Amino acid sequence: MSGANQLPFVAESHVRVRYAETDQMGVVYHANYFIWFEIGRVELMRQLGFPYSDIEQDDGLFIPVADARCRYKAPARYDDEVIVRTHLKNVRESFVSFGYELLRADDGTLLAEGETTHIVTDKQMKPARLPEKYLQAFRAATGRPGTTRPGATDTKGT
Repeated sequence: MSGANQLPFVAESHVRVRYAETDQMGVVYHANYFIWFEIGRVELMRQLGFPYSDIEQDDGLFIPVADARCRYKAPARYDDEVIVRTHLKNVRESFVSFGYELLRADDGTLLAEGETTHIVTDKQMKPARLPEKYLQAFRAATGRPGTTRPGATDTKGT
């Protein structure tokens, strides 16, 4: 057998906790973590070579969230810098799942980890398939054998 699994492509984004994102105790309100997941997801797609808006405007497709999970590990507080690490976990023709890690930049503490699963739909919210250009890029970003990493040359002639 040739080649071990490659590491998945990971996009990093940085956010600074704003006062409005915290509760009375100065801890980030739990729902804000999902907003940070979205920041990471959009940045990952941009780094793969296409803004999310291209999928909507050019292809008439949407990728709404069907499932979202977050496991909170340590509190984020006002003025913390948070690193959002995002990677693709699974890709199929009609759904995509992303994984996330949120880390405190100062000390590397894992604040939360989670995942979101998205279905692919058309403008009428009917199930649809990802165009091949996105499917190939997403699959390559997972780092699984038989895929080409973003920015790598495909020697298989596909």
